[in-house]
Amino acid sequence: MIGEEKEKYNRQAEHNAGQCEQMPRILIAAAKVGYQTKSIAEAARRAGIDVVLVTDRCHVLEDPWLDRAIAVRFEEPQEAAELVLQELGVIHLDGVIALADAPTTTAALVAARLGVPFHPASATEQCRNKGRAREAFSAAGMLVPRTVRYRLDGEAAAHHTAFPCVLKPTAMSASRGVIRADNQGEFTAAFARIRKILESPGSGGDEIQVEQYIPGREFAIEGLMTRGELRVLAIFDKPDPLEGPFFEETIYVTPSREPAGVQAAIVEAVRQAARALGLWHGPVHAEARVNEQGVWMLEVAARPIGGLCARVLRFLSEDGAAEITLEDLLVRHAVSRMPDPLMPARAASGVMMIPIPQPGIYRGVAGLEAARETAGIEDAIIAAVAGQRLEPPPEGGSYLGFLFAGGPDAAFVEAALRGAHGKLDFDIARTLDIITR
Repeated sequence: MIGEEKEKYNRQAEHNAGQCEQMPRILIAAAKVGYQTKSIAEAARRAGIDVVLVTDRCHVLEDPWLDRAIAVRFEEPQEAAELVLQELGVIHLDGVIALADAPTTTAALVAARLGVPFHPASATEQCRNKGRAREAFSAAGMLVPRTVRYRLDGEAAAHHTAFPCVLKPTAMSASRGVIRADNQGEFTAAFARIRKILESPGSGGDEIQVEQYIPGREFAIEGLMTRGELRVLAIFDKPDPLEGPFFEETIYVTPSREPAGVQAAIVEAVRQAARALGLWHGPVHAEARVNEQGVWMLEVAARPIGGLCARVLRFLSEDGAAEITLEDLLVRHAVSRMPDPLMPARAASGVMMIPIPQPGIYRGVAGLEAARETAGIEDAIIAAVAGQRLEPPPEGGSYLGFLFAGGPDAAFVEAALRGAHGKLDFDIARTLDIITR
């Protein structure tokens, strides 16, 4: 059956080859074949744009998903870029998009060689390293927490004295491995816990960054850089306080309810941070904290908001008759077809990344239909599957699922998300650690 499907796929590809020569073509570099990868490929097809897919799947298997993806190892960007260029041959590209942090440098190197607008590789490398990003922000005169880095084999726990502080791996994204410590005992425990995470297979990194804890309200910012100019698509409030000891994100709501002056300061800080990092063309996802001192940039990534969360952003087409997804917008931007003006399709929207309440084995959920029937809820998706082992932060980096809501204002959307979440009852079996002698 697989052989028949592959033959059918190849015949269709040959049939379309002539047409593709006249079509714009973009390269999508994706860490894995997931929802966002498929969604952005579908958006390209809707726009009449051909796609070259590059992923870090196993190169030994011969096209198991029948998508003709180029298999590379993103942790070796120079080698990956050379392989992509070799596979492309004389095929032209009109744009490049990277999904997730790992593929950004490979995408940047390919874009530079082919003269396609994208972020420089030097910028993507800085974005992926929390320490280097902080140094760039500091050099630009931005508010930056006091920071020190310790090697895993150092005597850090015996010497650090500034509290409260936050410990984090330099090369991990989101909330994984991020722990607050208020005293020496908590610091020692947190350092050992993060070291264990970094020593697990595939984690990478040999340093822990320790920085001054910054109190304040936290925000996420989604934007697009167009030849050095930033266009902000959304400022997301994070209404749940992120004070530690762990920093699992839950609710994003837009538009922001902050005063206009605060929002303007956030946008200006992101613009300054992007300039300091050298970001030039493509999506930008940033995180910031705001307190009485001003805006503190936490990180800026050379990629869009990840995975299913992208569904929270919808825009209106030029004539106002149809909705444009974030993926639609990204592929249009990659080939210089941005709609103008760009208006949000909803007065307010939001997403809840359903947190994992405890480690264990996922068995199922009750109340899903009731959650979906909550006023304002547009979709409820459970990503966990029965039998899956769940691990909350700081060790884990995934969620049980996602709730999406829309409505007349941000307060309504937040209430809808909380109401729907309150109707979900998850069955998670606790597991016991096996002790060996």
